[in-house]
Amino acid sequence: MQSKIIFSDFDGTLTLGTDLTSHFFEIIQLLNENDIPLVIVTGRSQAWGHFLLTHFPLLHVVTEGGGVISRRKNLESHLIEDQFMTSLKDRNNLEKISQDLLKKFPKLTLSADSQGRKADRAIELEVLSELEIYDEVADFLKKSGANVSRSNVHLNFWTGKISKYTTTKYLLENDFKQVSLEECLYFGDSLNDESMFEKLPYTIGVSNINNVLDQLKHRPHIILDGVENAGPRGVLNYLKKQSKVKSTD
Repeated sequence: MQSKIIFSDFDGTLTLGTDLTSHFFEIIQLLNENDIPLVIVTGRSQAWGHFLLTHFPLLHVVTEGGGVISRRKNLESHLIEDQFMTSLKDRNNLEKISQDLLKKFPKLTLSADSQGRKADRAIELEVLSELEIYDEVADFLKKSGANVSRSNVHLNFWTGKISKYTTTKYLLENDFKQVSLEECLYFGDSLNDESMFEKLPYTIGVSNINNVLDQLKHRPHIILDGVENAGPRGVLNYLKKQSKVKSTD
């Protein structure tokens, strides 16, 4: 396996739908056996980053679409350090926009984990679909000065200049100084992975990315085919193939 770090989206990429399956654990085991760090880069909340760090052998997780880096020094440590990638001014502005949004759309609710979010907020896509106000909400947020992106489960919004890519680049420059972008691989399946598809030299789309492929201006370099390569099954299959290639070098 030639990559020195594997970066990956979470929902729909390391999960099958919304479920954690045995494939996720196999991915972690395979990477551990090859001494390759896995860094999850997700739109989920800071609290989810803490969950992932405390339940799995991970040292870094990027959450809130690049808004927060959570890290621990080693696998034995239970102390987690959080680094916010947006300013306090941006976060205060985000809170005001959130309050204005709920006043404008009184039937709307933020996601259950938004209370614990720091750098962004989220709205369940299911809620927007039921209320039939996706476009109206997205337009309101953009006119209010917020950035908007969509994952498999949420419409996320934030203020400030962050993305999955900018925070990944920061992480490499500060925590993995000996590793270049060319030595990294990214797996994704969603619209909010586009900054990674655009900027990273090596990116893989698991097969379920076909659901949003026509909406992407920047696509992954490789797109896996077939239901057998959906979500974590695709990630695992690709990593196994690369591991075999390395073993025969």
